[in-house]
Amino acid sequence: MTHTASCQCQQLQVTVEGDLPATSICHCFACQQRTGSVFGVQIRVAAERVQMTGRFTEYTRTGDAGGLITFRFCPTCGATVCWTIDTLPGVVIAAGGFADPKLPAPTFSVYRARKHPWVTIPDSVTTDWD
Repeated sequence: MTHTASCQCQQLQVTVEGDLPATSICHCFACQQRTGSVFGVQIRVAAERVQMTGRFTEYTRTGDAGGLITFRFCPTCGATVCWTIDTLPGVVIAAGGFADPKLPAPTFSVYRARKHPWVTIPDSVTTDWD
């Protein structure tokens, strides 16, 4: 089984072999700015299960926890499709890129102290750190 996430214009694609693990939610201010929403939703997958095709531009910044985060986004439509964090294994893929309402429910939430007070976290989220 394969799953494909892409940018809005479909030029940049990330294909994942096998089942997708659970999603996570990030409430950090950088994810809020990156998505234009009040949180980001993402799926981290082992790098050997991921294949990326298409052109991309990279942007690297230092995350709140000190790791370097390198974002890969489409140079045509600007959508961020995936990123890596040098202190964590795997490739992180924007959940919305899969355009699939059957994605696994979130199980992990980070930076909840920055969560907007009107946002409700699903009961499936059992782990959290700030």
